[in-house]
Amino acid sequence: MKTLSLLLLGATLQLVSVATTYAQTSGAQPYAASSAIQAAPAQNVQVTSTADRQPKPKKIGIVIFEGFETLDVFGPVQMWGRLPDYEVVMVSEHGGPVRSSQGIETIARYSFENAPQFDILMIPGGGGTRREVNNLVMLDFLREQDKGTQWTTSVCTGSAVLAKAGILNGHKATSNKRAFEFAINQEANVDWQGNARWVIDGKYATSSGVSAGTDMALGLVESIYGRAIAKGIANGAEYEWNGDAGNDPFARVQGACFFEKCFASFDDQ
Repeated sequence: MKTLSLLLLGATLQLVSVATTYAQTSGAQPYAASSAIQAAPAQNVQVTSTADRQPKPKKIGIVIFEGFETLDVFGPVQMWGRLPDYEVVMVSEHGGPVRSSQGIETIARYSFENAPQFDILMIPGGGGTRREVNNLVMLDFLREQDKGTQWTTSVCTGSAVLAKAGILNGHKATSNKRAFEFAINQEANVDWQGNARWVIDGKYATSSGVSAGTDMALGLVESIYGRAIAKGIANGAEYEWNGDAGNDPFARVQGACFFEKCFASFDDQ
């Protein structure tokens, strides 16, 4: 019996060898002994890679710097990232990795030297703005970009940097209420709004602090695409949008409402 088994095994191996040789010389596919090991039929699945996506015709450039506030950047990124016409990119003075106030590194695709003209420009706030208001390279870049933008925007104390560059002169603007004095001291020719979640005046959109930037970002979406689209994006992110630009619950809390017109807007609250 043992001899017979060995003979059968040898014959089987010979058949496999002959079949393989035939397949290699004739181009035929060798027969699989069991259908259980046949490859499963390919599924009709559409996979879209980044490379397959159509390029978007417009760019939103977010200016980052050492010590930017993380949510100032990524709240708006969440709301702008799926807009059909706009690609969101980062730009910094030198390009490459830039660390936020919370220690998160973000890669800037562009430097000030090789940046294209952006359609929308946004500068966030953060502790680093105390340095950037005196950075002449930054101020020059903002001025040059502003000449060609459709919208120039800021979150938090980013408005202080825009103000120092002279970009907001003659326009209404707001800033983080905890750092309001710092912002208004950069330029007296700005119509600073002490009670505003965000402000849109002409092509300029500025917001109060940190999370207010997300509300402003949706407000800008509303200005471009309409309120229904803005609300749809907010709902998709499960975000409760404060869609009233004048509803700033932190103005009194943070002690920035020292203008008479600001107090008057509260009525008897």
